[in-house]
Amino acid sequence: MTTWSVRRMQMAAAAAGVIALAAIGAGAALGAFAGDPASKPGRLVTLPDHRKLNFRCAGQGSPTVLLESGFGADSNAWFKVAPRIAQVTRVCAYDRAGYGFSDPGPMPRDGAAIARDLDAGLKAGRIKGPFVVIGHSAGGLYARLFAARRRDEVVGLVFVDTSVEHQTQRIQAIYGPGVGGVESIERRPLECQRLTSAAHASADDPALKDCVPSKGDEHQRQLSLRPEYWRTQVSELDNLFTSTSDEVDRIGPLLQDIPAVVLTAGEADGSGVPPVGPWQTFHAQLAASFHKSERRVVKSSHLMMIDRPEVVADAAIGLVEAARKP
Repeated sequence: MTTWSVRRMQMAAAAAGVIALAAIGAGAALGAFAGDPASKPGRLVTLPDHRKLNFRCAGQGSPTVLLESGFGADSNAWFKVAPRIAQVTRVCAYDRAGYGFSDPGPMPRDGAAIARDLDAGLKAGRIKGPFVVIGHSAGGLYARLFAARRRDEVVGLVFVDTSVEHQTQRIQAIYGPGVGGVESIERRPLECQRLTSAAHASADDPALKDCVPSKGDEHQRQLSLRPEYWRTQVSELDNLFTSTSDEVDRIGPLLQDIPAVVLTAGEADGSGVPPVGPWQTFHAQLAASFHKSERRVVKSSHLMMIDRPEVVADAAIGLVEAARKP
């Protein structure tokens, strides 16, 4: 095998790993948000269709920083970032429909539906702009769609190791078919949806050991028993690099004048290995789509808000302070 072939296989494997991480997000609740226990809701607001969304807010001041989580994560994913921002201004995270303490939403769970829910939830909760929006992983796509809905109120965007539109197709254009797809990621929620749809699903059922966390708060364990929880994940994945990406495409240059910071995760283990080439390229292209942008490569895993919360918070605070200047 030639050196080029070996290198191509190594890069393809690395790219696949990055793509998987970029879709997976932070997983279940990781800790308390701004002093609120993860096992209890923050503030439940009622949408026009009577569904409820859970918001967790802290701090005072303007602009308000909105936190959009990655795939599979709820508002508690930001438990290390939110207290830092709350020292400077108001910060709000929320549970997307079907996660945490928020009611499930109608299918499909594409980016347009998610941005529409956030828009309606802010109105219902009387949480006013201007806003700086942070999006992690898949949440970076949702953040852009929300910003397009509130173009006059969004004064800054922070992308935390964000997914990019048509990511799978772009990776496969470089490395060939089968690389960077969501099939392996989707396998678990599909199987858990099937298993929890069966009658009398129990947290103690050995068949559900890969679906229900063995540790953690009881609410998350019970949530993992609901097929709607897994159906939400399947729908988000099915739409992420198809319909959701098409919706992002249709934004066009609308957001180009919003100041943006693009944070790209590097290696967290001190190995000195640089981030995967295509991943850097995708993020550089995203940064270039904004007239006022900054891009930083951060020594971190994909879960930058856990590994390097100070970097994420500082990026948001910088945009907040810039927006406050006359």
